[in-house]
Amino acid sequence: MESYLESIIKQFEYYKSLGDKTFEQLSFEELQNEIAEDANSIAIIVKHISGNMLSRWTNFLTEDGEKPWRHRNREFDDTYETKDQLLENWNAGWYCLFNAIKPLKPDDLERIIYIRNEGHTVTEAINRQLAHYSYHIGQIVFLGKVFKGKDWQTLSIAKGASKTYNDKKFNEEKSRKHFTDDL
Repeated sequence: MESYLESIIKQFEYYKSLGDKTFEQLSFEELQNEIAEDANSIAIIVKHISGNMLSRWTNFLTEDGEKPWRHRNREFDDTYETKDQLLENWNAGWYCLFNAIKPLKPDDLERIIYIRNEGHTVTEAINRQLAHYSYHIGQIVFLGKVFKGKDWQTLSIAKGASKTYNDKKFNEEKSRKHFTDDL
């Protein structure tokens, strides 16, 4: 279970980095762009993820993950006035998450916590949130690619470069490491 905790931290760090690298490529106007009526802009997605993180990870082991002070519906109103404000909110959510999971021990993983009064093991709750955040970060990256078009700097193996990438990997010694270690 120690390897699970190490892996999950690296997974969360990886998804945070995908968001970070997308934000670096976009202007504030692009972050606020809603591509269709009722579509969420990247700014709104960030506000939602951050609100979720602050609610879920504050007093993670002792309080329900849906806090009474969270106003989920307001997360879908873009109130950011600057890119720095958006990034500050994004980082606050991640700070809260990492402060909650980094101190966890293997014995904590079978403890029961609640989200909206529904019991989850700590492992289940972590997996639930990883899936939720990766879903939304995928949306963020996709929108970033749409906005930048040919100027997009890829965050993974570039189109048409799989063979070169795989050749390089298979020319290295076999090793045991997390897939994010080389990113």
